[in-house]
Amino acid sequence: MDRAFLDANVLFAAAYREGALVQRLWNLPDVQLITSAYAIEEARRNLETAVQRVRLIEHATGMEQVETPLDLPEARDFNLPEKDVPILAAAIAARATHLVTGDLRHFGSLFCQVVHGVLGVTTAD
Repeated sequence: MDRAFLDANVLFAAAYREGALVQRLWNLPDVQLITSAYAIEEARRNLETAVQRVRLIEHATGMEQVETPLDLPEARDFNLPEKDVPILAAAIAARATHLVTGDLRHFGSLFCQVVHGVLGVTTAD
């Protein structure tokens, strides 16, 4: 079974608009969706309406939520902005098989390669 860690921007996109294509991730067979409280909070801060925030909670409910490690040096090896290090650290600590993100600018160097057991992919992948 694949273990897909969802970045905050994926959670945001799923909650932003009812029927968003990214919501298909929740219907994939043999995929365990994972996130962290850190990612959920980042998505929540950027949502504008109460309806969107409720949608975020609905999507997060039932997902495996992992702790963000306080210190995981492996996550600092990729020149990520400080705010993105906890995302990669949580994905590594969760033993995710995939880090699903739409953040091409910051995580683009991780796409199509396995980093500490985690393959960086976009939602389209």
